[in-house]
Amino acid sequence: MNQPGPESHQPSTRPRRFVSTTRALEALRVRGARLPLLRRLTGGGDDDPQIAIFQGLLASLMVMVASWGVGWIPSSQESLLARAKFLLPLRVESLGVVLCTLLLALGSMLLFRAWLRLRQRAQHSEANPVAIITKAIWAWSIPLLFSFPILSKDVYSYLGQGRLMHAGLSPYTDWVSQLPGWFAQGSDSLWAESTSPYGPLFLMYARFVYFVSGAVPEYGVMLMRLVAVAGVGLCAWAVVALARLSGRDAAWPLWISVANPLFLLNMVGGVHNDGLMIGGVLLGFVLVARKRHLAGVLAVAAAIAIKPIVVLVLPFLGLAMVSRDASLQAKIRAWVFTGAVAGSVLALLGAASGLWFGWVSAMAGAGSAAFPYAPVGLLGMLLGWLGSLLGGDLELISSIVFSVFRVASLVLVFLLAIRRPAGPPLLYAGYALGAAVVLAPIIQPWYLLWLIPFFALSKRYPINWERALYVLCLLVLLSGVVDQLSIGQWFSLLWVRIFAAVIGLAYMAYLVFIDPKTASIFGADRRRPRTGPKA
Repeated sequence: MNQPGPESHQPSTRPRRFVSTTRALEALRVRGARLPLLRRLTGGGDDDPQIAIFQGLLASLMVMVASWGVGWIPSSQESLLARAKFLLPLRVESLGVVLCTLLLALGSMLLFRAWLRLRQRAQHSEANPVAIITKAIWAWSIPLLFSFPILSKDVYSYLGQGRLMHAGLSPYTDWVSQLPGWFAQGSDSLWAESTSPYGPLFLMYARFVYFVSGAVPEYGVMLMRLVAVAGVGLCAWAVVALARLSGRDAAWPLWISVANPLFLLNMVGGVHNDGLMIGGVLLGFVLVARKRHLAGVLAVAAAIAIKPIVVLVLPFLGLAMVSRDASLQAKIRAWVFTGAVAGSVLALLGAASGLWFGWVSAMAGAGSAAFPYAPVGLLGMLLGWLGSLLGGDLELISSIVFSVFRVASLVLVFLLAIRRPAGPPLLYAGYALGAAVVLAPIIQPWYLLWLIPFFALSKRYPINWERALYVLCLLVLLSGVVDQLSIGQWFSLLWVRIFAAVIGLAYMAYLVFIDPKTASIFGADRRRPRTGPKA
């Protein structure tokens, strides 16, 4: 597997910190490798990637079992498992909740370690690294198919919006909280009072799922998970195809984007539609690179009809159809073509759903559910609060701030599109999405996953940038684990979260500073050379 940076991720031969600890751990690993039951976990040489795959599978199984105790499950009467007797010890007993919290925090961190070790082992293996990583993706995903939703309960909002559609209401003008019994069906109260950010194609599927499932949430989650898994598969295929079309090594982009535990745990475990959205965009670029322009625009139009935010990539899809030094007239022709085709598809889907272009106003009004840890959300709420002290309207001032930054993101996209000479279309599409994410009043943890494939497929980066991404992914993953624990109100949520955070942070410190196999990846096992007196 080719390296994106100048340094190798092989264990360093320089002096390490925590020498006695690493030696003790290595001795323990060697002893464990002699036991039949532990051989698949601790044995094998560094040229055997199957060990890392098996370790990741075990970690994924730990997360699956943990979700049965602290994953999201609705309390509605239609639920098949909300009051299942075999789950009660995990959900209502203190020991069960503590054990499941431990399994979730530790399992997610162990999966991250298996991911790092997969890369190291694949580098030494003679097998096809793309095939190895693809095998790992599916091996680690299978247990998550049988988990309750983790890291997010957005899937219940999907089902709630399908219920809205089934009731003859529009998710672009009506809210899930208008439906009777909506809270018991699992929707987050934040999104239950917000308009839908999803496109007509996905909302039609949500309506279909609600109808077919008969309002039984477990059936609905499984049908939504099929879409999530399809998104994972599409992303994996498209990343490899784009890398090969550009003459790049496909293993590293596939590993860092799709095999990433943050991606798998959010897309499969969290049942998000973002994977299908990004997969549709990447498929569009694949088809355009193969000179199938119409099919490429249709693929991106479908992605927009899943989540309209990716309408921002359309100008760069048009740029991919012309040369980098093409005239402005040629670019405009490409933009007119992409706009006309995508607009026609969205109009047809709007007519079929009865929602038409309601998603435009819904996107323009996004921000009513601003998150305080999004920089723009924090700024808007702060300025609104300061304005309210002077007699102004908090919501009005905040909405003005949000609108200013939305316009700023559109201006940035426009400047990127008309730049001469044109930049790499795929990379600039990533810049456009990045601007939209950073300047939005809402930033969800998994939005980072939108950007990674575009950047990973476009250029190589210094090793320190890559290390920073590892740490960021670790922190985002742990924050999701800590923030999204579903436990009974008779437990102290604060103390359970503290417990999960301590476990996760302790294992992070182990990975970064102590683990003899992973510390070199972060560059934390190297001492600065001492400078003594000159001879």
